[in-house]
Amino acid sequence: MYFTQFAVSEVDKTLNQSTSTLRHISESLFASGSILVLVIALIIGSVVGKLLSLVLRRLSRGVARGADASTNLTTVNRLRRFETWIILSVAIVRFLSIILALYFWWIFVHPNGQPTALVGASAVLIIVVGGVVGPLLRDFSFGSGMMAEHWFGVGDLVTVEPFSLRGVVERVTLRSTRIRGLNGEIIWVSNQNIASVSIAQKGVWTIAVELFVNDKAKAEKMLARVNDLLPNGPSLVVRPLALMGEAKGAQGLWHITAIAETAPGREWLIERTAIDLIKSIDEKATKPVLVSEPIARFADNDTEREFARAVRNAKKSRPTKRKLVKLKP
Repeated sequence: MYFTQFAVSEVDKTLNQSTSTLRHISESLFASGSILVLVIALIIGSVVGKLLSLVLRRLSRGVARGADASTNLTTVNRLRRFETWIILSVAIVRFLSIILALYFWWIFVHPNGQPTALVGASAVLIIVVGGVVGPLLRDFSFGSGMMAEHWFGVGDLVTVEPFSLRGVVERVTLRSTRIRGLNGEIIWVSNQNIASVSIAQKGVWTIAVELFVNDKAKAEKMLARVNDLLPNGPSLVVRPLALMGEAKGAQGLWHITAIAETAPGREWLIERTAIDLIKSIDEKATKPVLVSEPIARFADNDTEREFARAVRNAKKSRPTKRKLVKLKP
């Protein structure tokens, strides 16, 4: 009973102190001296935040150059993740500098303020401000979750759903993400609106073209002619068609596999343009070499390895009444 009365009295005391503190704030906030100190504190906090941000941005550019110069994919991923955290810390540093400026302004203007009253007033302000900036806080929470789980980093080629936005991540903060589209436009996305993200492995898409021909040498020359016609560049065909495998079958037929790498969203350069060029060149030849339509497909070693694990059990022996007979060529 005594403890309950003591707790109630302490709560009443804190509420009274908070009320008086808020009243004192409302009376002294617009005083000329208080406003002058507030402006000076905000200017100093802003300048300090910008200076620290400048240092962090220079550090991020140095890390980015190191990632671009590295040929080790593991090192590149580690440096890009480090670059992402540096860029993310820029917004945090500037935000904290303003918060510290406000804190020092409060201490300077109210040197005799009670700590419990300050806590109570802060709680009231947090409730009021929280209702106003709720969407902003949701952006912060979503951004913190994505960064903690390493969804993506600066320099990654991503596709953001449900908007199907595709491009290179240029900047990441707790509130938003800036993406450079394939057509050069800058896209800002609030983090709470990002439902899912797909990331292009190694920044490119690998496309394989399967050819079934009756003359291997002529088929290789045909692929070389196609490479001369395809547009090359970081946002087009990153790596032209190159032979990955050759297998000789029955009756003098050859199965040739060629792979190329394109920027995400430019896979049609191989799936349609390259296939059409192959068929057009073959049709105009005096002796066509294609024995069937070329086939284009996605080809990624990591993906094929994971799918191989998924279907491995299908190759294991199991009790069955069916008798399977292998076909002979």
